[in-house]
Amino acid sequence: MFQAHAALFLYATSPVHMGAGQAFGLIDNPIARERHCEHPVFPGSGLKGAIRHRFHTLPGWSEGAKGEKLLDRLFGPESQSGTLHAGAVSLGDAQLVAFPVRCVKQGYVYATSAHALARAVRLLAQLGISGVPAAPAALPPGTTCVANGALLDGDKLHLEAFEYANNPAQADKLTAIAAWLAAHALPAGEAHAFFHDKFARDLVLLSDEDFNWFTKNATVVEPHVRIDNNTGSASDGGLFYTENLPPESLMLGSLMASRERSGKGETEAGAVLEHVKGAIDGQLLQVGGDATTGRGLVAARVINGASL
Repeated sequence: MFQAHAALFLYATSPVHMGAGQAFGLIDNPIARERHCEHPVFPGSGLKGAIRHRFHTLPGWSEGAKGEKLLDRLFGPESQSGTLHAGAVSLGDAQLVAFPVRCVKQGYVYATSAHALARAVRLLAQLGISGVPAAPAALPPGTTCVANGALLDGDKLHLEAFEYANNPAQADKLTAIAAWLAAHALPAGEAHAFFHDKFARDLVLLSDEDFNWFTKNATVVEPHVRIDNNTGSASDGGLFYTENLPPESLMLGSLMASRERSGKGETEAGAVLEHVKGAIDGQLLQVGGDATTGRGLVAARVINGASL
């Protein structure tokens, strides 16, 4: 039972490859997706490893008051350790909230759907976070709800090669939740001010069907070529394709903590959560693969919820 809860928002500042581990289609290295809706997902196991690594690199965080590794006390020891115990930190899968889509006006928009927002609002409520605006209702396919009229050509929104008729009935709800997410989910600071303002202004609501199409077909797919060291040219069978979640995507997961279980300390759940929050809140993390090519950079925001 976890006694302390927080929301973990992850905002991609580079392409992110959290791999699925297996391929069924034309892409050799696809990203992980949820089974029921096929939205991109960051598995909790991968996030926990990334946060553990971030925690490990911080000066002064490796040792506890009695000399035991605080890292092991909070996250659990390595499997080869002779004193195994469960960690006090739990990371849930991070689900998709908003996805960048190329737009004829203003460069790109942050697309979302009633389903994606409803799931986010539900998770935030479960974590004990209050004051979150209600999610807007679902739209029929081929329509959109836009709060920023500058995105429209007449009453039409053009995303990629598609045209959507604007239905302003949900504009007030969309504006409210866009402002809340911009204030609480996106990175803080002057360097991120442009994106904070753009998210609040250019979040657009699509039908679940249209949103799902973009999340499956508008990701970043990159060709890679393996070079033969002797010839300096591409080796036979060395061409492969890797899928990435595009930068400017927004994900939401859960961060929960229990009392320390190592038997070597008395750290309560709230203090465990604050240890982890202090290490990652407002920081740049690297998640997923292809780190040596600049992939996987995400900015983390931690919003405290209820404690039991």
